Amino acid sequence: MTDATDGPDDRFHVFDTTLRDGAQREGINLTVADKLTIARHLDDFGVGFIEGGWPGANPRDTEFFQRAREEIGLRHAQLVAFGATRKAGVRAEDDPQVAALLDSGAPVITLVAKSHDRHVELALRTTLDENLAMVRDTVSYLRGHGRRVFVDCEHFFDGHRANPEYALQVVRTAHEAGADVVVLCDTNGGMLPAQVGATVREVIEATGARLGIHAQDDTGCAVANTLAAVDAGATHVQCTANGYGERVGNANLFPVVAALELKYDRRVLPAGALAEMTRISHAIAEVVNLTPSTHQPYVGVSAFAHKAGLHASAIKVDPDLYQHIDPERVGNTMRMLVSDMAGRASIELKGKELGVDLGGDRELIGRVVGRVKERELAGYTYEAADASFELLLREEAEGRARRYYRVESWRAIAEDRPDGIHANEATVKLWAKGERIVATAEGNGPVDALDRALRVALERIYPQLAALKLTDYKVRILEGGRGTGSITRVLVSTSDERGEWSTVGVAENVIAASWQALDDAYAYGLLRAGVEPLE
Repeated sequence: MTDATDGPDDRFHVFDTTLRDGAQREGINLTVADKLTIARHLDDFGVGFIEGGWPGANPRDTEFFQRAREEIGLRHAQLVAFGATRKAGVRAEDDPQVAALLDSGAPVITLVAKSHDRHVELALRTTLDENLAMVRDTVSYLRGHGRRVFVDCEHFFDGHRANPEYALQVVRTAHEAGADVVVLCDTNGGMLPAQVGATVREVIEATGARLGIHAQDDTGCAVANTLAAVDAGATHVQCTANGYGERVGNANLFPVVAALELKYDRRVLPAGALAEMTRISHAIAEVVNLTPSTHQPYVGVSAFAHKAGLHASAIKVDPDLYQHIDPERVGNTMRMLVSDMAGRASIELKGKELGVDLGGDRELIGRVVGRVKERELAGYTYEAADASFELLLREEAEGRARRYYRVESWRAIAEDRPDGIHANEATVKLWAKGERIVATAEGNGPVDALDRALRVALERIYPQLAALKLTDYKVRILEGGRGTGSITRVLVSTSDERGEWSTVGVAENVIAASWQALDDAYAYGLLRAGVEPLE
């Protein structure tokens, strides 16, 4: 841990277990390089402890601790090695997995211990007394080798409900043997906040031990359970970045820390670290190759997004009327969404966000509101297509469509040949800067072929388009009750060196809808590049 001048002191612990417990989430498979990268991000964020894995039980984790000693210069956090108490009937000094914990070089060790009598007898296949001895011996042995020890009491809440006296004995044994913190684990994730709070208070009163909390999210209460434990006296919280973890996940590090800092007024991170929270969350999501949750509290892109016209009217007066904090405090931003629910205030605020000041022009704003509602009724969606909305907004504000070429015609052909080859070809005929251009291209599909043909036609006239890249393509068949004749909506995401934008198209067939979205994507790319439209 850092000293009080550089960050939080030892009176309260933020303990991250993304690299161990979080890695048990379905779909996450971390390499050693991934773990080293995430550890750096967590240290930048300022957590006090980073649990790196189980050395000795997992070769990848063993390598992580070896490389971490040489490759990571931690500024705020201490590395923690995870392992189990000695095996039944084996001395701690003779247990190879206990030796591996020492060999890891980690200054802190977390031991998992059974605290549910049924698990002791059925899973460990030993006696209740031997389990207590296993806890006592392993903690004492590691303490004797100069390591700080935390003890995770697995299945504590279920065990306490089944046999409260034995569960308390495990806590007392760990505490008396020298464990700095005894962590109460809701391993099955079935507890609720009131139950957690009452149990933590009872354990503190009965044992005098310093307690931590490890909450799984199976009831959707992991963050609330963690905060309930803090309210009851716990001073050590175990969390994972973005709530990653087995089944439905663990207590999410970011809302827990934000609540402690912003709601409890308790400093648990180094100064300025909270403003990096959104960036850190998204960076870790990128490393584990999972799309960031758009609706995650505090750090999701929708966490401060406003859609209802009533909200927008109030936010125009004072953003705090519909926001519980200033989003900049956690490194996020407020966004206004444009939809058929939009009112005048939504449109005006969204215009300012996009750099188009409507100046309170009620007639202009009314026209934009009307067009948005009319088009959304036809199937368009602008809350997911800011670029198409900005083009619409500028068209109304400037009194002309912002176009850079005039399309004469386009066509796309998909051909299946007897030899099994699938051919896709598109032809685009257009006028740009007084020149008629005809371009043909092949692609992996008809939409790709259209995109390529449009590039062939325009890149010589507008070399700025060479930087554009199609990054995502989504198709949705809208309700219409006409089967294959239903209305189709296409969303296209495009990027350049400076960022990404989305456009929308709607038509009775997927190719026509795709053309609309591509047309908007190119127009917006040229707008971003500062190119003046055709007169």
